[in-house]
Amino acid sequence: MDLKSYEVSAGSFDEMFAADGSVRPLYREIAARLGALGADDFERRRRMADLLLRNQGVTFTVYSDEAGIEKVFPFDPIPRLLAHDEWERIERGLIQRIEALNLFLGDIYQQQRILRDKVIDPALVYGATFFRREMMGMEPPHGIFTHVVGTDLIRDDKGEFLVLEDNARNPSGVSYVLQCRAVLKRVFPVLFEKHGVRRVDDYADWLLSTLRHSAPRGSGEPTVALLTPGIFNSAYFEHSFLARQMGAHLVEGRDLVVKDGAVCMRSTLGLQRVDVIYSRIDDDFIDPIVFRSDSLLGCPGLFASYRSGMVTLANAPGCGVCDDKAIYPFVPDMIRYYLDAEPILPNVPTYLASRPDDLKYILENLSSLVVKQTDASGGYGMLIGTHAASAEIEEFRQRILAAPRNYIAQPVISLGRHPTVVDGQLEGRCVDLRPYVLFGDRVRVIPGGLTRVALRKGSLVVNSSQGGGYKDTWVIAEGTETREKLDAQ
Repeated sequence: MDLKSYEVSAGSFDEMFAADGSVRPLYREIAARLGALGADDFERRRRMADLLLRNQGVTFTVYSDEAGIEKVFPFDPIPRLLAHDEWERIERGLIQRIEALNLFLGDIYQQQRILRDKVIDPALVYGATFFRREMMGMEPPHGIFTHVVGTDLIRDDKGEFLVLEDNARNPSGVSYVLQCRAVLKRVFPVLFEKHGVRRVDDYADWLLSTLRHSAPRGSGEPTVALLTPGIFNSAYFEHSFLARQMGAHLVEGRDLVVKDGAVCMRSTLGLQRVDVIYSRIDDDFIDPIVFRSDSLLGCPGLFASYRSGMVTLANAPGCGVCDDKAIYPFVPDMIRYYLDAEPILPNVPTYLASRPDDLKYILENLSSLVVKQTDASGGYGMLIGTHAASAEIEEFRQRILAAPRNYIAQPVISLGRHPTVVDGQLEGRCVDLRPYVLFGDRVRVIPGGLTRVALRKGSLVVNSSQGGGYKDTWVIAEGTETREKLDAQ
């Protein structure tokens, strides 16, 4: 494969190539092995990888696509590498962050100390779309609300990692991490030679252990079920894959019934009690008695069973308040408040439209900012001022003025780039990283995570629903980098 024609973009941090075009030390072995592969051989292997992923049903759904909603998630075979020491810092920062977020959730649904001490404006919390008053006074098993979190990271133009957002409701994508690693090992085994790549295939065991740890006291050998909205959901492939990998039951709301206060699932042997439900549906739909009365996805009485301690829901209802982009700027303050420590991973500078001074700045600088709707996800509800037409900017101006609480703004960050195969050529594309954090008997982070790629040239949006793809992410084991440097000398 030809690497010499690759162009390094000025003003962005390229992960494989330095500004002068030389290959960074961490990538020298990969670059050499890619260069040794002929164009035809590389393309044949890439097509084989696509075919394997298609045959395994590694798909996602785009509801707005009129041509057909079932899509194969584009996979780029050039892996992304993270050095051991760099990953160690990321891991520590993520553990610190999830611990603070979990303490924050326990606090706002119980004592509310952080609100009384005016660290966060109570109106921001109560005004969050996913804040659940029904959770007030609730203490889940072991005090854990955030069993599974996916935190999105980006690199700035200096190569430093920043936290872009937290996903504590239903973070998706880990199935792609596991499947693409298996496919890459099979199709490009040569790339793994001489690299001590940390394994990711323990994730399903870790997830099952995390869920069992959260079971109600006295459950014995807990029965775990994954609750899915069904086959038409965008992440149904992941739901079925994770249930199968864990050896857990895959259920829909119609499979569940509450009897004598306990949640049971219907089976060929009759009703079987469920102790832990890994819920992959939004809070609004889990129980039509408490939340949306028109929901057909949940189970009547499920929330009452949860409140009484008969079943555990993971993640806990109400975790979505952590996903609100108006709460995000306060996570560093949460770390200082609850953990008495400085944040290891910094946030992106953020302006809250609900603050008069910030609102004035946002409105005066819309053409140079990224504006985000606080309760939106998937790349929707967003304005990138530097790429937007004047009519779109004016439309967002009116939206912000009508509902300031619903918007934040951030400077446009020159996202880190990574070499990516586009139409047979190697070109730089923006990437982010979503590691997955599990909170059970201890906090664990999958080594690496989902690297998403903005496949459209010049795009900063990496979401699959907006035309993004993904890569395998390699965390290099300790000691391997030293051997590579010695071999290169």
